Order: sequence, then C-alpha cells, then structure tokens
Amino acid sequence: MSGVAGDAPVLVARGLSRRFRGVTALTGVDLDLGGGESVALLGPNGAGKTTLLTILAGVTRRDAGSLEWADGVAPRVGWVPQRPSLYGRLSVRENLELFAGLEGAPDAAAVAGELIDRADLGAFAGRPAAQLSTGTMQRLNLAIALAGRPSVLLLDEPTATLSPDQRRRLWAWLDEMRADGLALLFSTQSVDEAMRHGDRLFVLVDGALVFTGTAGEMTAAHGGVTTGGAEEAELAFMRMVTGDDGTAA
Repeated sequence: MSGVAGDAPVLVARGLSRRFRGVTALTGVDLDLGGGESVALLGPNGAGKTTLLTILAGVTRRDAGSLEWADGVAPRVGWVPQRPSLYGRLSVRENLELFAGLEGAPDAAAVAGELIDRADLGAFAGRPAAQLSTGTMQRLNLAIALAGRPSVLLLDEPTATLSPDQRRRLWAWLDEMRADGLALLFSTQSVDEAMRHGDRLFVLVDGALVFTGTAGEMTAAHGGVTTGGAEEAELAFMRMVTGDDGTAA
C-alpha cells in the first residue's frame, strides 16, 4: 500500500464547506490524516459525516476549502460507501477486474487475483456478488476500494450491518493494512467502536467539527472526572451533541 508510516500527515483538509439547496451540510472543517493512523468520525444522523467523506473521496464537490497531499504520497483515495457499490450480476472476480481496470491497472486480472487472496474471497471468486452474504459482500466492497492502491481509505459506517464476528474479521484486516501505512477515516455512531479502533476522534455536529483528539481528551473536556471508561466517553459525546456541558443545576 502507498502511504507514509508514522505521524506525518499524508492528507490535510482546510475549510471544507458544502451547501445543498441553501442548507449548510458542512462548514469550515479542518482535518489531517497521518500514515498508518485510524481516525473515527463520530456524529449523530445528519451531522455531515457522509458529506465530509464523499468530499474527501471526490464524489461530492466542495463549495469551499482545500485538500493537500504530502510530498511523495500517491494522491489516491479508496472509498467504501455504506451501501456496497458493485455489480450484483458479475462475479467477485469480474467485479474486481472491472474496477482494477477503471483504476488504470496495467494487469487488472493480476490485481483482482491479489485482492481475492488478501480479502480471503477465493471460495467465492466465481460467485455472483448478489449471492454473497452481508459480511462477504462487505469484504468485496472493501477489496474494490483497494483496487486503486490508495494512500487513504474512507469508510462510511463499515460495520453497521455486520455481526460481531464479521466486525472482528473486518477490523483485523484493516489493522493489517494500517501496518503498511494506509490511513483510515471511518464514520460510526458507536462511541465504543470509535474508542476501540480510532487513534483519534473527530466529532461532527450540525456540519461543524466540534472536537478533535483522543477519547480520553474528549472525556476530560466534556465528561468531568474520568476513569477512561466507555460510559463516560458516551456521556461526553452526548453532551457535545446536545450542547449540554453538564454544569446546569
């Protein structure tokens, strides 16, 4: 995978904003992603998480703001939408060959074979995508996003429809890719998942980034006395969402 291991930012965004039919969906968002880092994007429904991810993925245009890549980093993004973006009538292998070809791979068949091995999809390579289980389809969805050999991988609530064992398997694979320097930004509504799998948390409320930092920093700033537990982090998150700082009588 392309990427720079360590803390140096591989992608920096400044002032990202987006309006839809006069409604502000995102306003002045600044963020950075480091090579090998996993960042959780937390927020309630309608906070702007998907809008931010699609802007970073190049799917949605931004009305304002900038994106800059670090020197020497391939400016490529992998996008894993919540609803798999694939062709149900095509087989697993055919989907991967198609998307590898669209990414400009000189040997799409070789890339497809590599991704089938990495995603443990060999037993399903000839099966139509529409016949896959939810967990297997999500692995294919992720493999498709890797066809362009991205430096940054964006995931929109990647475990929302998965069982606990499927979640563990997905995160084990994502952690392997992080070790190769791939930067992850994933959205979630689960504070527990954010704490388990995010080195840092970005919290979006009403299109604005209201917090950036670790789970411990979030709890200390918005949750009062902290023991570092998930319940306190959840309370801190809810205080940010509701605007209640916990000081009212």
